[in-house]
Amino acid sequence: MLDVTTADATQSSGVVLVSTTVDFGAGEAAGTGLVLDGEDGLVVTNHHVVEGATRVMISMPGTDESYRATVLGTDAEKDIAVLRLHGAPDVAEVALDDDGVAIGNAMTAVGDAGGDGGNLTAAAGTVTGLGESITVTEDDGSQSTLTGLLELDADVISGDSGGAVLDAQGEVVGMTVAASSGYGDIVGYAIPIQRVERVAAKVVAGEESGSLELGYDAFLGVSLVSGTGAPVVAGVVDGLAADASGLTAGDTITALDGSAVSTIADLQRVIAAHQPGDVVSMSWTRAEGERHQARTALSRAPIA
Repeated sequence: MLDVTTADATQSSGVVLVSTTVDFGAGEAAGTGLVLDGEDGLVVTNHHVVEGATRVMISMPGTDESYRATVLGTDAEKDIAVLRLHGAPDVAEVALDDDGVAIGNAMTAVGDAGGDGGNLTAAAGTVTGLGESITVTEDDGSQSTLTGLLELDADVISGDSGGAVLDAQGEVVGMTVAASSGYGDIVGYAIPIQRVERVAAKVVAGEESGSLELGYDAFLGVSLVSGTGAPVVAGVVDGLAADASGLTAGDTITALDGSAVSTIADLQRVIAAHQPGDVVSMSWTRAEGERHQARTALSRAPIA
């Protein structure tokens, strides 16, 4: 049984619920976020909370208020995402720690444990490690390493990701990112808040470098047949660029934006040079050999 309580108003201040629609309605995900700038609607969470997202909504704990958010930038290597909240009034901001943290310090992890929405939960514990490294296994079996983390002996679970780790003064010292799995006591991990602040500042300044990527990639709205090499359409996403152009399964894309494309890599390279909303010309051939051409506005890709 988890050792958690319902977070009080002070613990919940500046902490929000993040819910996403994944791959144009194929699935859903949920987590937690921290408001860094209430006036500007700047919110941070984990990259893995918004990965694959085609729609992001942010809700205020204990209310029915929900607002759309866009992803300003992500750093998958550090597992940090920066969002902007739209249409919301000024919201409370989290108080950020500037004194540092030490092993043995009391802390409380606040988040949407279980990702079920509603009120936030609070898990009390202590800091048990600094500068820790962990290997995270993704749903698809791939693995990644996170370094320089705070280690916590608090009962954090799925849904707490992106939530606040508060010190005894109620200031945020870290952002929850992962927890141990299996039996026995739960060990939680958090990204030091100073690192989160640095990534957010770079995103706001428009500084893209290394693993930090800004905004959304362009997207044609198709899946392609693997193994053929050629950009043969396997399926089309309803309502996006390819669908609006009349592209259907079995068609072979032959040119985009004036560039001939004979391989999937060619097509990906041309799309990568564009932004969502760019209008491009596209040529394709039906399975029976009939040729077609149209102009279309590229869509926004799911968050990579």
